[in-house]
Amino acid sequence: MSHLILVRHGQSEWNLEKKFTGWVDIDLSQQGKEEAHKAGLLIKEKNIGINHFYSSLQLRAKHTLEIIQQILKNDKKFYMAWQLNERHYGALTGLNKIEMSKKIGEDKIRELRRSWDVKPDPLSKESPFHPFNIDTYKKLPREIIPDTESLKDTYERVIKFFKAEIQKHLMTENVLISAHGNSIRALCKYLFKLDNKQIAKLEIPTGNPLLISIDEKLKIKNSEYLDKERSKSLLVF
Repeated sequence: MSHLILVRHGQSEWNLEKKFTGWVDIDLSQQGKEEAHKAGLLIKEKNIGINHFYSSLQLRAKHTLEIIQQILKNDKKFYMAWQLNERHYGALTGLNKIEMSKKIGEDKIRELRRSWDVKPDPLSKESPFHPFNIDTYKKLPREIIPDTESLKDTYERVIKFFKAEIQKHLMTENVLISAHGNSIRALCKYLFKLDNKQIAKLEIPTGNPLLISIDEKLKIKNSEYLDKERSKSLLVF
């Protein structure tokens, strides 16, 4: 039996401010650091040896993983992949979610946030929030950097990477991924075989490790959130 642990980064500074963040490289808030610390303690309690660690390129996911590794006393080098980045929110990037709900309506915001294949308008390449203008992405080929994404777009890049680089390890080893709400939603859609309506309802809490037990045929045997006090979004299949 192998284990896959999925951790959405702890609360970021823009989560706190209720802004659409996407590919903007925002760090953890103080609460986010505390959530990451608690996540590490919860994982440590399970006494699971982690063989492989993965993170997106983004600070909030990297710092969450670094805090977890400190708690686990495991300094194994982790692999950072742009494919695990948060969904790009296009022209919504940097805007306040509550203000935009009032401006264009809650139904429209819900469609842009939760639908499978609807994407926001593209973000101008002149915007300081565009990945072209963020140092984190300077080494990425410009042709792979999006201006906007749907969840479907996010799913395609996340799952392609997962199948190529991560899935093989799960036959015999344990893996921890520190990523984002939508990149983890994409992984859950694939792993739990969720349809487009089910994935629209799935919420991923910050800093709450999802422990998935997998057999040698890559079949899921069990799943549980480790922070029972924040298990409102607990997956039940």
